[in-house]
Amino acid sequence: MVLISVILLGLIGLIGALLLYIISKKFETTEDPRIGKVQEVLPGANCGGCGFPGCGGFANACVKADSLDGLFCPVGGAECMGKVAQILGKEIAATTPMIAVVRCNGSCSNRPHTNVYDGVKSCAIASSLYGGETGCSFGCLGYGDCEEACPFDAIHINPETMLPEVIEEKCTACGACVKACPKKIIELRAKGPKSRRIYVSCVNKDKGAVAKKACNVACIGCGKCQKACPFEAITIENNLAYIDYNKCRLCRKCVTECPTGAIHELNFPPRKEEKAVDVTVIEK
Repeated sequence: MVLISVILLGLIGLIGALLLYIISKKFETTEDPRIGKVQEVLPGANCGGCGFPGCGGFANACVKADSLDGLFCPVGGAECMGKVAQILGKEIAATTPMIAVVRCNGSCSNRPHTNVYDGVKSCAIASSLYGGETGCSFGCLGYGDCEEACPFDAIHINPETMLPEVIEEKCTACGACVKACPKKIIELRAKGPKSRRIYVSCVNKDKGAVAKKACNVACIGCGKCQKACPFEAITIENNLAYIDYNKCRLCRKCVTECPTGAIHELNFPPRKEEKAVDVTVIEK
């Protein structure tokens, strides 16, 4: 009886093995060797900034796509995409370098606190419970979800202002901080020539008087910047100004027109001071 049981078990195992072999051969898929080659030239950050689940998913998408239009690795940049294109024999379109920008200037001095939050120090949790510790329910909460999400150590909360600050040299525009911010105050914008940028550092959509009461440097939607812009790069919607970086020519006329200082200019040379004209009248 024991011998018969052993033989039966052996036959069942053999039949099972044969079935598994036949099924594996029938549904066998061979991976394109180019996927591995593309993955080798990618930075291996697996940050998801390309819109795919890791570098492997991005490499697979590049190989299967008819063209590389719309496919870009923000960490590797143009140099990395050039290598990918060379491997696949495809052309790449010119892309605009991007960088993360924090659109809130509500520091402790500009935005007085009206209450104290005594919960878990998480922006995601705090934003789901209430508007924040100040009169502005649109601004930064300052608990550092963006800092924790950044895989490149490119954004940190300033302990004095309690606002996130982007380290330009480290930022790869992967978008992790953008996704992590529940208030949507972080935006990817064009890096600009010589890393010069102009943007409205505010997302408050309240009416002017309410926004100004909550924060000294809030956009009040007055429209002065829009009138001053010769390139029609500024729009006013929901009491808030927004500068389209595709239209902006960095003339900086809007900056001087803003009555609250809500428009920021980065990495520009100092403005030339107008020389005073001597109007002394000499009596004869």
